[in-house]
Amino acid sequence: MASTRSETVIRNARIVLADRVMLCGWIAWADGHVAGYGEGNAPAGSEDAAGDLIMPGLIELHTDHLEAHYLPRPKVFWDAIAAVVSYDGQLATSGITTVLDSLRVWREDGAEQVDGKAGVLAEAIAAARDANLLRADHFLHLRCEIPMPSVVEEAKELIGRPDVRLMSLMDHTPGQRQFRDEGKLRDYYRSKGAGMTDAELDVLFERRFTYQKTHAATNMREIVALAHQYEIPLASHDDTTKENVADAIRDRVCGISDHDGSRARIAPGRHRHPDGGAECGARRLAFRQHRRGRSSAQRVIGHPLLRLHSLEPVDGGAAIAAARAGDRSGICHPHRHQDAGGGRRPRRPG
Repeated sequence: MASTRSETVIRNARIVLADRVMLCGWIAWADGHVAGYGEGNAPAGSEDAAGDLIMPGLIELHTDHLEAHYLPRPKVFWDAIAAVVSYDGQLATSGITTVLDSLRVWREDGAEQVDGKAGVLAEAIAAARDANLLRADHFLHLRCEIPMPSVVEEAKELIGRPDVRLMSLMDHTPGQRQFRDEGKLRDYYRSKGAGMTDAELDVLFERRFTYQKTHAATNMREIVALAHQYEIPLASHDDTTKENVADAIRDRVCGISDHDGSRARIAPGRHRHPDGGAECGARRLAFRQHRRGRSSAQRVIGHPLLRLHSLEPVDGGAAIAAARAGDRSGICHPHRHQDAGGGRRPRRPG
């Protein structure tokens, strides 16, 4: 019987490997799998990539961009499955082939309209997957707001799902971590939808202070125990002080941190978790210049504990950030090395 194997070969490509970039390489794949690659002369019948990048699909651990597709305008909820499919398309065209969809596991009156929708979105992701509508592989990242009264019960409703792969421990109480500057948190809520007044924010912030004092310690213990029971990795969120790092180590958190917290997680050597690492926001790598010069993420490129970066809400940020991180570590940037052929579009097989 004749073989049905279908093989495609591309030549004159910059091929990203684990430790280097082939500036003039070729790659062949058949039936959805890489069949071979090399440098120099390619097998006959190959297609000219004109110097484009070919790289493995990216893995995204922390993006809550699905919420923007599900709630595209204030008080307007889109069909959940359609939102998942649209969001998946943006991920795939940004080079992301595996994603941990970040779902907020809490409810808070008067703050975010998408609160309490984690179950709806988890079911929509599963339905789209079962219908073979998705291009990327989707798993779940449960973002647990520790001070919220209902967070433990909501986490219990979701954690038994087979697609849960990560849980984050978060605390957005004003005056600490991501929002050490309370004014920035006020600006954040003023800019969302119709915006919140200072009087409304005063009520919201006072409620958060009360929730943290009343529930945070107990909820932290229960969420950590739940994660260990189901063998789900834990990530801390926005570690910004040595005390934050020490608390995460004490609670047996794996040691992933993002935003400006990447600096605090990396810096204090005696507080490092033996299995830990740092995550920094890809948008901070993708933006060449920060208002204070280099961004915090740019300053830690090359540190041995910097294991990954995340696109957060920026389409294509992970690929751009990876290339710009490569500028600092010897890997080529897609807009450079024009002598290799001049192409500028990342190319993903399959």
